[in-house]
Amino acid sequence: MLGMKTKTCDVVVVGAGPAGLSAAEAAKSAGAGNVLIVERDAAAGGILRQCIHPGFGLKVFGEELTGPEYAERYIERAAAAGAELLTGTTALELRDRELVCASPSGIVNLRFGALVLAMGCRERTRANLVIPGARPSGIYTAGTAQKLINLFGDKVGREVVILGSGDIGMIMARRLTLEGAHVKAVVELLPFLAGLARNKAQCLDDFGIPLLLSHTVVDIDGVDRLTSVTIAPVDEKRRPIPGKEEKIACDTLLLSVGLIPENELSRTGGIALSPVTRGPVVNQFKQTSNPAVFACGNVLHVNDLVDHVSVESAEAGRNAALYAAGALPSAPAFPTVAGPGVRYVCPQSVVADGGEDVTLFFRTTLPGRRTEFLCTSGGKVLATRKSPRTSPGTMEQLVIPKDAVAALDGPVEVRCEHGEVLA
Repeated sequence: MLGMKTKTCDVVVVGAGPAGLSAAEAAKSAGAGNVLIVERDAAAGGILRQCIHPGFGLKVFGEELTGPEYAERYIERAAAAGAELLTGTTALELRDRELVCASPSGIVNLRFGALVLAMGCRERTRANLVIPGARPSGIYTAGTAQKLINLFGDKVGREVVILGSGDIGMIMARRLTLEGAHVKAVVELLPFLAGLARNKAQCLDDFGIPLLLSHTVVDIDGVDRLTSVTIAPVDEKRRPIPGKEEKIACDTLLLSVGLIPENELSRTGGIALSPVTRGPVVNQFKQTSNPAVFACGNVLHVNDLVDHVSVESAEAGRNAALYAAGALPSAPAFPTVAGPGVRYVCPQSVVADGGEDVTLFFRTTLPGRRTEFLCTSGGKVLATRKSPRTSPGTMEQLVIPKDAVAALDGPVEVRCEHGEVLA
């Protein structure tokens, strides 16, 4: 093809957000010779560039940072390690050992020893929800509103309703209040909080913003600009209850109703995806159904803390470097199973290699108190942990000791047992 260029790399990383930067740094530190990060935006940092609030870095750096500060540290670390960054470049198609990209200089074919998928996720929109009513202006996803306010200094509205108690939505409730807007309510379809409890305390409770659980938006009014939304309580099957509707006058509706991993690129390469997380199916090395392709961060499964993303992605980068060098362990793999009270488990399989402990990440289906988490295989308990309070909005973990990993001979199940179910 005219103008097509070809470049060969040991490891290619797609995405220069917190996941991609951490993976690239780790790949270089693990001995990969040529590590290239491909980023479609004009600058590295990903979503963190617009997250100007504090709360990042407590686990990784032991101090509280804003999103841009956290991103800058990883940008510097990846550069210091020797990773190359190619901005303004969009990954178009994944082939067996080749990534086709559109760059400012034309089409580029990147041949790799290993590839790390770190594209992050996107927000669900009104189109995903199919909310009935008019189509006025004043309806935003919470992340879009955050970008407009924090990066461009725009004002999005004065009288605001937020649908969904996701973390970005609660953070934006606080941000809008500080900007002088009146956040009338955060409306949540589920009977429990969707985000972190700390965000409810710091962003809603501290500012007197009401949270309406088991409610949803059933109608939208307005011609040129939103004038009101109609909300209603829902029954146990999440259906609006007739006759209980309430109209709230507002000029802005923010949607904080979940995130979807950006896996269009993964599909072009035939990567197997989980129907629950919507991210790639991986083993503990973060290795996908294509052994040369690894996945990490929010493209794998939506995390609650960026610190977890960085740690997980460093593992993916290190293992990608080992694979490119022909040094990644190979052994029988056994599936992980989401047992009672567990929505999903990641990784979806465990390779019975006893070189390291294996951390399983999972979410509960319901909130509870006095909860015990159990990881079992073949009737044997591999790991347990107790928690005084749990929520589906919080990512949970269990660590399987390396000796138990080496002795695996069957599926691994994770389940939770609530002393008291809260919903």
